[in-house]
Amino acid sequence: MADSDSIPVRRRRPFALTFFGLLAIGGLVAMPVLAGKAGEGEMPDIVRFIGHFHPVLLHLPIGAFILVLFQEIGAIFGRKSATTPNTALFPMFFGAATSILAVIAGFLLFHGHGGDYAGNAIAERHLWGGLSFAIIAVLTFIVKAWTVALAANPAWYRLLLFTSVGIMSFASHDGASLTHGSDYLTKYAPEPVRRMLGEESGKPAAKSAGDPLVYADIVAPILERRCVSCHKEGKSKGKLRMDTFEMLVKGGSEGPSIVAGKSSESLIVQRIELPKDDDEHMPPDGKPEVEAHELAVLKWWIDNGAGSNKRLSDLQVPAEITAAIAKLSPAMPAGDKESAAHPVKPETANGPDEKLKSAVAGLSKEFPGAVSFESQESPMVSFTAVSLRGKFDDEAFGKLGTVIPHFSTVDLSATKITDKAVAALEPAKKLRMVRLSETGITDSAIETLLKLPELESVNFYGTKVTDAGVLKLAALPKLKHLYLWQTSVTPDAIKALKEKLPQCEIVTGS
Repeated sequence: MADSDSIPVRRRRPFALTFFGLLAIGGLVAMPVLAGKAGEGEMPDIVRFIGHFHPVLLHLPIGAFILVLFQEIGAIFGRKSATTPNTALFPMFFGAATSILAVIAGFLLFHGHGGDYAGNAIAERHLWGGLSFAIIAVLTFIVKAWTVALAANPAWYRLLLFTSVGIMSFASHDGASLTHGSDYLTKYAPEPVRRMLGEESGKPAAKSAGDPLVYADIVAPILERRCVSCHKEGKSKGKLRMDTFEMLVKGGSEGPSIVAGKSSESLIVQRIELPKDDDEHMPPDGKPEVEAHELAVLKWWIDNGAGSNKRLSDLQVPAEITAAIAKLSPAMPAGDKESAAHPVKPETANGPDEKLKSAVAGLSKEFPGAVSFESQESPMVSFTAVSLRGKFDDEAFGKLGTVIPHFSTVDLSATKITDKAVAALEPAKKLRMVRLSETGITDSAIETLLKLPELESVNFYGTKVTDAGVLKLAALPKLKHLYLWQTSVTPDAIKALKEKLPQCEIVTGS
């Protein structure tokens, strides 16, 4: 009698799974043809409703395929034979099934907001990448099922698996770029990685705020706060980008966004002035509204030619515009609103001495474009690390010791500085504005800021400050602007701080 181990195991052939899998692939292939071109005709609300589940559903196949990938890697390098199809079939089925659901929701999202995504290269690439991933995911599942049924060598299945994971990775990157911008993964990458990917290491050096550029130093920050999150590279709703002057002037799918000299005919102004319940009103529902003084500045700039290289002193500035500029949150890289609206005059300021001039000149060579006087007649110094970013740390900041007592504005955003660098700011008793966004500072930095009585604006965006630290800022009597986007500070703490500092604008991004 033969040994029972020698009796071949009869496995059920997955004919039904294959049939329905191929049917699903056929449906996925036909879907773009049946859907037609995005933006043609109004889509019912149910399309948008289902489409908005895409960001939730897409995580399911990603998680399933990562699990299967690790299972296969374990099987390959484990004790069992590399030719043994010994991993479970269900995770592969779950990943393939949910990839279909995710791509259907993605199609509905794309077509439900066709006017926003049509023509967007990254959006379209993400769409086709997701579709390709779903098709190969189903095909991978079919091959896996037959590999298990026939106890065959899993080489072809594994090749398809690695291919599907690669496509999934590229599609996921495009999805992140659509949501967060094209530099989402590379923004804080090490310099060698950024160079390898062709990313620039920083932004152009800022101009002096003693006589600021109207567009770069006054208008662009307004657009950055209110518009750019939805109109930038990788996320240009209506094919309109507003992150550069050239793109702003070029306009979008509905034509130029600004008409130089005619603010009333400029689409950007028309959309802002629409009733809030109008579907075309900008910013869209849920986004912070453009304030009256910001709109006044935008209209004044457009009516005066909407140029990119005019300085404040080149234009006639009516009293109401001077007042509007004075209300702007300090967003100028090398200065603040007061110096923009009221440039320092020779008769009202004591200029820098030769020793200070020499120190600034020396630091300017080491940190090009980062150190400058507020104006030629002012002894106050502005520092911005906008062009240094990841290359600037505590040690580099320590080299500024001789000019720190003269600081009026400091921008350390996205650098590698920590609480140690902030502690070195203690001698800057006339400091009015400090940006510490996206740095490694904690509540300990706030202890130093409490010793700077002239502070009017502090930016903690994307830092680890907490309720305990932020509440201490109530001791700063001149604080007018506080930025707390993406921090762990709670609404209760913000409410308590507003009660103590009613004149302070606290921006949370919500």
